[in-house]
Amino acid sequence: MIVITTPAGQIGRQVLGNLLQSGEQLRVIARDPAQLPAEVRGDLDIVEGSHGDAAVADKAFAGADAVFWVTPADRRAPSVDAAFAGFTRPAAEAFNRHGVGRVVGVSMLGRGTPWAAQAGFVTGSLAMDDLIAASGVAYRALTNPYFMEDTARQAKSIKDKGLFTSPIAGGRKRPTAATRDIAAAASRLLLDASWSGVEEVALLGPEDLSYNDMAQIMSQVLGKDVRFQRITFEAYKDRFVRLGTSDAMAQGYTDMAWAKNEGLDNGVQRTPENSTPTSFRQWCDEVLKPTVAS
Repeated sequence: MIVITTPAGQIGRQVLGNLLQSGEQLRVIARDPAQLPAEVRGDLDIVEGSHGDAAVADKAFAGADAVFWVTPADRRAPSVDAAFAGFTRPAAEAFNRHGVGRVVGVSMLGRGTPWAAQAGFVTGSLAMDDLIAASGVAYRALTNPYFMEDTARQAKSIKDKGLFTSPIAGGRKRPTAATRDIAAAASRLLLDASWSGVEEVALLGPEDLSYNDMAQIMSQVLGKDVRFQRITFEAYKDRFVRLGTSDAMAQGYTDMAWAKNEGLDNGVQRTPENSTPTSFRQWCDEVLKPTVAS
């Protein structure tokens, strides 16, 4: 049995879609089962609730051979540690108690860099990985850079103003990956029972790009001028606070952006094995363009 957390989430729903025809028994943990596609609910064993809840985790991971693990974004968490390690701890205990074989988790790049201990959400994510690894399961941490989908969060500004912003310098080249490729890697690992031990699996996209590079590609694909504008880290944090994010989590976003600007995402050497296929141009054409046009 494979258990999928966040089955309605950005990556989880794609993992679920990939595995539906696999022949494997699938169990999902969902806060709101109504968010799952109606046509697939009958094919799933659904455990309702939060996978950060000890009773839910105990029920959901009993009999599990493999688990797809994502820590959901909790913008109102009292601390980054609570949002990552705190949320994961009941599940890690359940993994051990029920003898779960393999866990594939969505994590972040940065381990071993000079900024890993002061990188906000990345620091929290690495602590989450350590907690899962210590439970005794075989673990693969999918370590990811900037998601291409994060650009779509600024689709309205791109559409109305031809503008997107970040506190990271416009010339800083970094890896960027599409969530479809992350979901594909996770699905392959969940279906492969041959691996063991604990490893990080970096997923870097096909090339390193700066925000200035992205602006040029978006301009070409969208047929309109799109420019990047750097904002201050203070303004970046304030934007999250105004959206109702706790101060600690807003600072976590900001510390992560600071570390990425310093070079956090550039610590893994690119290889054919960690270069995923979807280009930013392809993603813009297939995802961003329809989003901006809607």
